[in-house]
Amino acid sequence: MTECTELKGSMVNSTTLVGLLQKRSVSNPCHPIYTFLSGDPFKEQTVTYGQLDRRARSVAARLQSRCNLGDRVLLLHKSGIEFLTAFFGCLYAGVIPVTAYPPRHGRKMPGLESMASDSEAKIALTDSDIFNDLDACFKEAPLLRRLDWFACDLTDQSLQGQWIPPDLSGDALAYLQYTSGSTSKPKGVMIDHASLLCNLRHLEKGFLFSSNSVMVSWLPVYHDMGLILGLLQSIFSGGTCVFMAPAAFAQRPFRWLKAISDYRATHSTAPNFAYDLCVDTITDIDRCGLDLSSWFCAINAAETVRIQTINRFNRAFAPLGFRSSALKPSYGLAEAVLRVTCTLPEYESSFCTVDAESLGSNEVVEVQQDSPNGRVIVGCGSPDPETEICIVDPSSLKKCEVDSVGEIWVKGLSIAKGYWQNREATQQTFGATLADSGEGPWLRTGDIGFIKSEELFVVGRLKELIIIRGSNYYPQDVELTVQQSHTDLQPDAGAAFSVE
Repeated sequence: MTECTELKGSMVNSTTLVGLLQKRSVSNPCHPIYTFLSGDPFKEQTVTYGQLDRRARSVAARLQSRCNLGDRVLLLHKSGIEFLTAFFGCLYAGVIPVTAYPPRHGRKMPGLESMASDSEAKIALTDSDIFNDLDACFKEAPLLRRLDWFACDLTDQSLQGQWIPPDLSGDALAYLQYTSGSTSKPKGVMIDHASLLCNLRHLEKGFLFSSNSVMVSWLPVYHDMGLILGLLQSIFSGGTCVFMAPAAFAQRPFRWLKAISDYRATHSTAPNFAYDLCVDTITDIDRCGLDLSSWFCAINAAETVRIQTINRFNRAFAPLGFRSSALKPSYGLAEAVLRVTCTLPEYESSFCTVDAESLGSNEVVEVQQDSPNGRVIVGCGSPDPETEICIVDPSSLKKCEVDSVGEIWVKGLSIAKGYWQNREATQQTFGATLADSGEGPWLRTGDIGFIKSEELFVVGRLKELIIIRGSNYYPQDVELTVQQSHTDLQPDAGAAFSVE
């Protein structure tokens, strides 16, 4: 047993997420762990530890009557309490949930079909709204329609007494987190209980979560950051989570900050674009009555973090109690479960201004912030002491010199097990070794960056890099330059890429 799975301090001793929820339900059954906000105005739906445990047992008992230990189950839920019931029901049954986005009427769904086929899922769980409309939802996806479906919210609660606790260890798979498939076929990242709990512990230490923490999230529940940081962290740390559907935020970003203000949230997380959207859309009238002084950790991750965004958000919401030290640029990926680095609470966001031309040659040359050829890169913090980062030349596979740009390689106790039924891709991504020392295995992230003052700076994605006449150009820089060139161009609505 690794040190990572021995939970200490405020945490109960457990080697799986199942054991953790069970013990929370015994020690504090009436604690309202999750509150889902829906409707306009918002209405609350709350579940306690005890209620979630009982609902999970009922779903688990039903699953155990239909499938075997280790079978894969596709989860097709909208955001809500029923997703949590389904997710923990799978864990309680010892089957492997495959978190996926809900279907859209009458549309082809090659991504979902690929997940179902690759995972060899036998059963699909959903809610009664989708279940009662399966023919319309999957008219263009017959492979999905042929799965064995049932609705979690229609499950007989009396089945909880028939639940048989599975024999699980920390090495058992908890769930499959499929990659987006933006540059290749989606691959199922195998997340085991030990690695998951280890990463949750790293998140707790890095962002100072506790039993007094309140998380507010609108992120998709099937996304790694939305699932782990948005939902599961609260169970691990014993705090409280308030969440809403992504559409609630997209339709009116004000709802996110209003929930943070109303529920006195200490933590919340979102990609960079969300912070820009709040500045652009929240009116002076909306701001009246907002109090963001409780927001201790505003985590910015999942896409490129821009210094302009940080400065704009700080200026816009400082009058409402938001502290500049709250914004925490961070870096992670599903293959490392989630967190790789984070900006610690005692530090403010840092940045490094480098010469853009030198950066194109993979050299880090610092210049003055007002330099005409300067590019400002935001730091994403440092790794946990149990995690190691190496900057590597992706061609020679040798460790880069100091002040050089290269591929970000990671190793540590919270790295995922690999890709589901894909030995070749697992070896390529999770089994890398340094050519000069033979050290390994390392996780190849596919991201490009450099380390300065023990902090990671991410500059782009290896597969998206545009190379012209031997010089490197980062698409996000081209996109930002173009969108700022004319007021008629919509922010974050263009893409730069190379054409052979």
